[in-house]
Amino acid sequence: MTDGSSLEFRQGTISQSAGTISPAQFRHTISAFHCEVIHRGVRRLPCDNKAMVTNATIEALLGRRSIRKFKDEAIDDDTRATLETVAQHAASSQFLNDWSAIRITDPAIKAKLAEFGHQPYIATAPLLYVFVIDEHRNARIAERKGIDPASDEFHLKYSYRFTQAQNDAVLALHAMETAAYSLGLGCVILGSLLNNIPGLIDVLNLPEYTYPVLGLAIGKPDQNPTVKPRMPRTMQFFENTYPADADGVLDQLPAFDEEVHRYYDLRQADRPVDAFSDQVVTISRQDVSHQTLLDKAAAQGFRLD
Repeated sequence: MTDGSSLEFRQGTISQSAGTISPAQFRHTISAFHCEVIHRGVRRLPCDNKAMVTNATIEALLGRRSIRKFKDEAIDDDTRATLETVAQHAASSQFLNDWSAIRITDPAIKAKLAEFGHQPYIATAPLLYVFVIDEHRNARIAERKGIDPASDEFHLKYSYRFTQAQNDAVLALHAMETAAYSLGLGCVILGSLLNNIPGLIDVLNLPEYTYPVLGLAIGKPDQNPTVKPRMPRTMQFFENTYPADADGVLDQLPAFDEEVHRYYDLRQADRPVDAFSDQVVTISRQDVSHQTLLDKAAAQGFRLD
């Protein structure tokens, strides 16, 4: 299929001009409640709102998908500086700027993070960051102004600020991710680094009043996965209050399950993924009781009780 060509589509189906779409693309057919154009493996236009406006930013966001294989090409310094500056311009609660990002360039540290995340591609990411809650910087500022961070007078170590700083770190990461996609780069968010929080804190030399939130790997894509299906908006957007009729919200679940089950993840390309509801059940049964937060945050000086 060449640039400028078009796909004919209608609610519930997608048709093919002779020779323009590969058979693999037909694995990602369109359900009756949510039709879309698929172009080069990327979902381009959701049609549950046919009057949806669009621009380059919206296109980048709608085409967002995790890239786990990168070309062996470095990201130039100007691009890196741009991505980091964009992250700094994300919203910050009370303008405390209480997050930081560790840029990982040491191959030994990259290899260690890949070990923590059980994902070898982490070690070869051209750009790799770990975003952290950072009240350490503000504690030092407060200390210079006569406030003892160990005292009850210092409130940046309590749960409210912890959650707000965590939010700020995620917002900064997402801003960087969006900017990277807009430049034609690929990214994957790395929650898997939190598999070993004590190890991560140790290898990054994180001081008191800091805490790891998420990692982000960035590079030039060397794979072309399709965008995962998304729920119908009516299952996630509600008017004024949460709907009392939960069963009514789930009326569209069977169709969404069917759409998800037609999706092929490149990590298991020989089989479609499980239906969404089956994934929920499987994950809900996973024992994560050992992955506690309070003790690890307390070890970093935070008081979340």
